[in-house]
Amino acid sequence: MTWGARGPLHFVIPFRATKLAALGLVGMSISTSTVLFQAVSQNRILSPSIMGFDALYIMILTAAVYFLGGMTVANLSAHLSFAVSTGVMVIGALGLFSTLLRSSQNNLMRMILTGIVFGALFRSLTDFMQRLIDPNEFSVIQTGSYARFTQIETDLLFIAAALCAGALFLTWKMRFRLDVLALGRDVAMNLGLNVRRTELEALTLTALLVAVTTALVGPVAFLGLLVVSLARLVVPVERHAPLLICAGLIAMIVLIGGQLLFERVFQLTTPLAVIIDLVGGSIFLFLLLKGHRR
Repeated sequence: MTWGARGPLHFVIPFRATKLAALGLVGMSISTSTVLFQAVSQNRILSPSIMGFDALYIMILTAAVYFLGGMTVANLSAHLSFAVSTGVMVIGALGLFSTLLRSSQNNLMRMILTGIVFGALFRSLTDFMQRLIDPNEFSVIQTGSYARFTQIETDLLFIAAALCAGALFLTWKMRFRLDVLALGRDVAMNLGLNVRRTELEALTLTALLVAVTTALVGPVAFLGLLVVSLARLVVPVERHAPLLICAGLIAMIVLIGGQLLFERVFQLTTPLAVIIDLVGGSIFLFLLLKGHRR
């Protein structure tokens, strides 16, 4: 909070506190959404981002610039932009996730290929619209394509924190049902669990968490897969209570520690999301090849 502070503390502390709160909120929310998604899809190498959610966000942003204009999008009220982005992404995520799980339940390769197809479709539409956009307006899209933790409205942070806190509380309440769901759909039904309701609740919470954090700071594609994979190594148990806590803590350590190293130690301006995506993507490929060999 005070390392390398060169200005008055009454300005530095609130500024850095907002950034710190955003890093912690994003880390906890993305890790929780990944745990929920993996519980419903019943495999450990998928995450909402891998299934095309980030491509959906970029497509929505590009479409807004294409139809409304870059200046109009840039001058929109922060609250209105946040509300519209969150609402559209929640609806899109629910449609995307439910389609994937309904058509590809318990079939890992089909699920991955379906996610790749959706991601490719979203990226193709995005690329088509970007080619028609005025080059001067492309900077608006480029700015929103990477997670940013230095330009966060305090009011939006409070709204996002309230939404995510409610979703995290509901996730914690359903942790025991997630344990039963992890045993398999047939076993869970035989044990009396309402599988369809549990999956719907988990998907809704996943969509809300990812949509809110993405609308707040931008996409961080492989963060969830990275931290949840590390958490499973730290707490090698099948219960979701310790996994949720451990994954959230690791996510906050990765984001806060990474931002600290980038800004204060190495004096770099490279977005932290770029390094996270590189490491997380490598872990995804490793897990995919490992599973294929098995």
